[in-house]
Amino acid sequence: MEAAHLKELITLEQGYWWHVAKRRLATQLLLEQVPLIDSIATDLCAADLQPLVIEGGIGAGGNLLHWQSCGYRVSGLDIMPESIENATARGLTNVHVHDLHEPWPYQPGCASAVVLLDVLEHLRDPVLALQRAREVLATDGKIIFTVPAHPWLYSDWDHRLGHYRRYTARMLTTQVQAAGFKLSQMRPWNAISLPIAVALRLYRRMIPHPRGAEFPRIGRLMNQALLSVQSLEQRMANYCIIPCGLSILGVMSK
Repeated sequence: MEAAHLKELITLEQGYWWHVAKRRLATQLLLEQVPLIDSIATDLCAADLQPLVIEGGIGAGGNLLHWQSCGYRVSGLDIMPESIENATARGLTNVHVHDLHEPWPYQPGCASAVVLLDVLEHLRDPVLALQRAREVLATDGKIIFTVPAHPWLYSDWDHRLGHYRRYTARMLTTQVQAAGFKLSQMRPWNAISLPIAVALRLYRRMIPHPRGAEFPRIGRLMNQALLSVQSLEQRMANYCIIPCGLSILGVMSK
């Protein structure tokens, strides 16, 4: 990730609809797959016994802060020192500069969940990184992930973001199995953005765009409207199949 994009992420992630919707979705999956311990029911101190969630590629740190506020123990890794410095300044303590391809700095089996939100596409060797994540996961541990979909949409925007690829379901399945995981869940996400992304890619191929990988600026009302649509899509996904989307989300199990 370019330093300029990280700076933009720091500015936008707390309120921009894309980041908020993705964080809500990941949190819902996290609570479903790795429930918090009820300290009242167990008469135990929850602080040291709650599941450990490790995020690979923490960006601006907002996800970790949110999951920490939910009650999880959290830790994070990112290859950018600027990202770790920002996260530390925001109060996160267990975060480290680290290449996800290298052995992760944790005890084997210590983590209940690893979260990789729009991270695998940035990695030279995603299978190796998934194998590293597998080493630190508990036997019943989960990986919650999102990746950008549709390789035919790959453009200069992806290149500027540092993407090696966009995914198909088959490509993702192959990588997951090669890393020793199985897919517990996988479905499209963010259907509303797909036609918009197609139109923008076609426009930028006809008229090259000199600006960086920036999220389009929108007004407060439009931001709230898009967030409401995403919430509706999330509820609909509980009852019916969403046929397409700009991204793929899912859960891997050991």
